[in-house]
Amino acid sequence: MKIISIELFAVRLPLIKPFIISYHTYVDMPSIIVKVETDTGLVGYGEGTPDEHVTGETWESTFTILSKTIGPALIGENPFNIENIHTKMNQIIFGATTAKAAIDIACYDLMGKATNQPIYNLLGGRSHDSLEVPKVISILDPEVMANEAKLAMSEGYKSFKLKVGTDKNLDILRIRAVREAVGPSVPIKVDANQGWKTSSESMYVLENVIDCKIDWIEQPTVASDIDGLKEIKQKTNIPVMIDEGLHGNKEMHEIIVKRAVDLINIKLMKCGGLYPATHLVHQAELAGLTCQVGSMVESSIASAAGLHLSLAKKTIQSNELVGPLMFSKDVAKLNYEIPYVHLSDKPGLGIEIDEESLKSMTYDYLKIEAK
Repeated sequence: MKIISIELFAVRLPLIKPFIISYHTYVDMPSIIVKVETDTGLVGYGEGTPDEHVTGETWESTFTILSKTIGPALIGENPFNIENIHTKMNQIIFGATTAKAAIDIACYDLMGKATNQPIYNLLGGRSHDSLEVPKVISILDPEVMANEAKLAMSEGYKSFKLKVGTDKNLDILRIRAVREAVGPSVPIKVDANQGWKTSSESMYVLENVIDCKIDWIEQPTVASDIDGLKEIKQKTNIPVMIDEGLHGNKEMHEIIVKRAVDLINIKLMKCGGLYPATHLVHQAELAGLTCQVGSMVESSIASAAGLHLSLAKKTIQSNELVGPLMFSKDVAKLNYEIPYVHLSDKPGLGIEIDEESLKSMTYDYLKIEAK
């Protein structure tokens, strides 16, 4: 089986309402959908959802790297040779993990379809019986966040992820308001998204919400400050999670050696896809770290890929693959029954692509073929 063409669709996925985090407000999500065709007639889909604040890639740069640099070099490759494909991509360009993830996901979709297996069976088989998703709440006024949490509970959600990181005193009020709204036992995770710039600022907030019993604090320092994470971990009994500060093996080695965190948030766009993500999971397991699979707010394509990984690995104890719930229009459909999401046993990603929706959201298109 050989790749004979790669089609690129630069899409903008419309959000139901703006998504607000510490460093940006999104009104839609720009993403690159890839469609990889082989000489056997099989077609695989992948996705790269860039975040310039995290990986340094933009919508435009990801499209260009796929069209000019990575894509042409992969024509003729066998999708099953996933290690060789990653080696080739890494030799061609440093970083560019979002572009690489798009290709990686499409290759796994093809491998699953060629073997008539869901991707989770290619990653070790089903380790979890079910996958629960949290309600992710944007940065808003405390009372608004509290009301959203109460509404979400009535819809069936059993846990929450709160976005904070704009003003430390207001963040304290946000966390307290949601805790009061949902009661003492509902799991609450808090994500500062690098909004608290120093360990002292982070500790100020954490010391003032210690009685709120949050499950963990995510990325309470700037991404590069792994020593700051270690300091926070040593000073609080609230578990500490790294997200933006963890991309691949380099950062993984540092946080393990320094014992800097309790949990890691793996994102396919940060590490380059499913294949490198499995390496991070195995290292975490050896180090006694718990894993989560997060999202750049991706369509059902990349979200499905992350869910297959989450289902297959026992060390992955949570996921935040809720992008499809936030869009008014998507390129495929995942089966969410709040608070759970269900994967089919169909081959590959196990989803059906709505070609008409894909085309209707496409702003730029290119097809790469052998010359």
